[in-house]
Amino acid sequence: MSRPAAFLDRDGTILTERVYVADAADVVLLPGTVPAMEALRAAGLAIVVVTNQSGIEKGLYSLPQYRAVARRVDELLAAEGFRLDATYFCPHHPDESGPCDCRKPGTGMHRRAAETLDLDLARSFYVGDKVKDMLPAAELGGQGILVRTGFGTESEPSVDDDVWVVDDLRAAAERIVEVMGSAVR
Repeated sequence: MSRPAAFLDRDGTILTERVYVADAADVVLLPGTVPAMEALRAAGLAIVVVTNQSGIEKGLYSLPQYRAVARRVDELLAAEGFRLDATYFCPHHPDESGPCDCRKPGTGMHRRAAETLDLDLARSFYVGDKVKDMLPAAELGGQGILVRTGFGTESEPSVDDDVWVVDDLRAAAERIVEVMGSAVR
């Protein structure tokens, strides 16, 4: 049976926001990230990072630089005993290559993760600091959650009423676990 996922944006949601992170030395986990992800996993969710990385196509950093940053994220998580189920990234920018299905709010990354990991998109959670991070919930089902970290405070006035707004990933995890627990009963 398919399981739900927590689809997490990277920059501003699990990492301190830095526009176009190109250097692994700039990677800093936000406080509470690992305990939040551990709580989500304990509740039965897959933990999948989905991140737009248009700086690659814009030439602001290279694919090897992106991979070094992604490795650093994995290293920091592993140092705290945690491993992501998967990470998906979109290197495209519509001004450079036109539209694609993977760039959020597109659902291509989510759909590929669902196919590969046997995920139930309609029971999943879409968490990020920008409106485009939770818009896939409108198409795929599930629940959008805006965190006030990163650009979240700036994005908050633009979210729909059905989107949950919380302070950070830890608060998102607490709400998800609470709702999932009540759904089980």
